[in-house]
Amino acid sequence: MRKLLAENALTPDGWQRDVRVGIDAAGRIASVETNANDPDAEKVGILLPALSNLHSHAFQRAMVGLTQRRGTGDDDFWSWREAMYGFVRALTPDDIEAIAAQLHVELLESGFAASAEFHYLHHDRDGAAYTDPAEMSGRIAAAAAASGIGLTHLPVLYAHSDFGGKPPGDGQKRFLNDPEGFLRLRECARAHLAREDDTLGLAFHSLRAVTPDEMTAVLAAATDGPVHIHIAEQVREVDACLGWSGHRPVDWLLIHADVDQRWCLVHATHMMSEETAGLARSGAVAGLCPTTEADLGDGIFPGRTYREAGGRWGVGTDSHVRTDAASELRLLEWSQRLDERRRNVMAEPGQSTGRHLYEAALTGGAQALGRASGKLESGQWADLVALDTDHPLLAGLSGDAILDAWIFSGGRACVSDVWSAGRHVVREGRHIRRDEIARGYRGAMTRLMA
Repeated sequence: MRKLLAENALTPDGWQRDVRVGIDAAGRIASVETNANDPDAEKVGILLPALSNLHSHAFQRAMVGLTQRRGTGDDDFWSWREAMYGFVRALTPDDIEAIAAQLHVELLESGFAASAEFHYLHHDRDGAAYTDPAEMSGRIAAAAAASGIGLTHLPVLYAHSDFGGKPPGDGQKRFLNDPEGFLRLRECARAHLAREDDTLGLAFHSLRAVTPDEMTAVLAAATDGPVHIHIAEQVREVDACLGWSGHRPVDWLLIHADVDQRWCLVHATHMMSEETAGLARSGAVAGLCPTTEADLGDGIFPGRTYREAGGRWGVGTDSHVRTDAASELRLLEWSQRLDERRRNVMAEPGQSTGRHLYEAALTGGAQALGRASGKLESGQWADLVALDTDHPLLAGLSGDAILDAWIFSGGRACVSDVWSAGRHVVREGRHIRRDEIARGYRGAMTRLMA
């Protein structure tokens, strides 16, 4: 058994000193003891359970720098989507593996220990399936194994261009499946997930991209793992859903699907108060991606109302315009402050905002990934992050002030070490394979940008 001894650690009972954590051979926490003294244990300063990134499109990390020039008219989500369709045409399986591995390194170095890949880039450039229908899923799994990040893989059913089963466009041809082909692809993807902590779920791209009958058929056949869906990200999407069904997207889903703790509703930005309360009651997780939602001009999630209703939420990096765990939590709170012209919106009176943000995202992220509780306790995956006690921003701080400083003023520079299911993949701020993986990424990007 490997042992860590932390000067300070955030446990389910709050901050404790001299905490010894035992990690078994399978990568789970075997024991947590306080007031311990063990000269043989590896010493760390500040130890926390690590966050799970609940929403990722790995290939979009390679679009950084390509979408920040204004077009001839107004730019919005829909013009960004057309740029994404153009970029995705060129990607090969080798490119996907190289890009995903680089992304995973960056996520780990920022403090995430696991990531949910919402994966809809399935086919070859002409839209034909690969010999292995899950070839691209296999490349995501290979990248996760190379980087050591925990993976929840979510193959996506994408069948149509808009509500009511409208025919897809040419830019979507690499994404498309019918339910039968999708279920076959999902089972092929399962064979690529070789590690004990790998998890297979599924996703529906959106209510625009699947019909009710297609959703019902897939849910009846695939009863294991998390279920994710993009929903209510854009006002235009809400208006189109109203025109198609007479209901807003979240309202429609809550009425027509058995939304429960298995589900993660990604974005859910545009909800009326009844929808917000209904989502909170369902036990599902709201998947918030603040930096992407800001970059795309999506809007601001109704955070205070959802928090007051007891809703569960976590954070993801989505299009990866930024890859920093603290940045997502920071922008979530700051967007609420700008919207409501108040401070410390996402905390209860007298509570540390950083602590509340962190613990809520731990719990919601772990639930969304099917990765248990996300707490520092026996039986959980050893998903851990150590902060650098020598970083100037953390000097002299203790307790919740550490989280407030890291989240609101620090970032990835405060992270010293990360373990994912016991795999010690970040040491002294650097991923153990950073240089090797970066070379592969640079090679892919040089070819793509030529």
